[in-house]
Amino acid sequence: MNFNKIIVLMGGPSSEAEISRLTGNAILKALKNKGHNAEGMEFVPETMVEDIKRSGCDIVFNAVHGKYGEDGRIAAALEMINMPYTSSGVLSSAVTMDKVATKHLFRSAGISTPKSRFLHKRDLNSSLTAEIIEEFSLPVVVKAASQGSSIGVEIVEKADELEAALKNSFKYDDVVLIEEFIKGRELSIPVYGNEEKKTLPVIEITTNSGRYDYKSKYTKGESYHIIPAPLDDEVTQKVQKLCIDACTVADCKGMVRVDVMLSEDNVPYALEINSVPGMTETSLVPDAARSVGIDFGSLCEMILQMAVEK
Repeated sequence: MNFNKIIVLMGGPSSEAEISRLTGNAILKALKNKGHNAEGMEFVPETMVEDIKRSGCDIVFNAVHGKYGEDGRIAAALEMINMPYTSSGVLSSAVTMDKVATKHLFRSAGISTPKSRFLHKRDLNSSLTAEIIEEFSLPVVVKAASQGSSIGVEIVEKADELEAALKNSFKYDDVVLIEEFIKGRELSIPVYGNEEKKTLPVIEITTNSGRYDYKSKYTKGESYHIIPAPLDDEVTQKVQKLCIDACTVADCKGMVRVDVMLSEDNVPYALEINSVPGMTETSLVPDAARSVGIDFGSLCEMILQMAVEK
């Protein structure tokens, strides 16, 4: 696998830009250590296409989290100039970035996912919190529809905290997802491949705080990854099949990550698909790869190879 030049695209204007730069710089360092001619590029929406053309690269490693990087817009721009890129295609990225669209897709395909409801800002009224509590009970999960990295996500346990949680999530998006809280174990599963999909080991996540929020994700020592998750073979296979089915129906390509809740009675529920999973020193996918003998640089090369084959 030889490339004249690899551009690692990172940063940009989204709320996840800081994490994107951590991901991008880690990838850049790993590729250079593998002997590749790689260069980092800050993502500027207005000039990206011209910046890419001027760079003389022959492939783009998409490390832009959130808006543009995961919603299909970067993919669409690169396809228009016939530039190979890592991450899923335009439609798949757009669907998996939008939690509402993902829910509709999962339900239509019979993918196990928690009960949910969608709200628009116009739905806010004095009786809304009571309606939500009656429909879902507490605790309940409140999520901004198109954010990642646990931004705009809250688990609400007390009735008097629900209104504030809704308002906070609406700061990030005009649409908010209300989701049934599944008590159980938090799992994350890297799924890779284009046509034929496979999984890396199932990861169980535990945290000091008991919540896998932004701080726990990106602060060293705040979360712990148990790899492989201590599940019996039957449950492991059930979880892996759910994730492969979810990624197949969403037409994911390359390396993605599926977040899953495993209930106390061992029923797995797909929460969402991350089309540009984090690749920082505390990230899940690199940890899962290391557990089966794939070092970080080789993982980055795997992702590039899948982009070429796609």
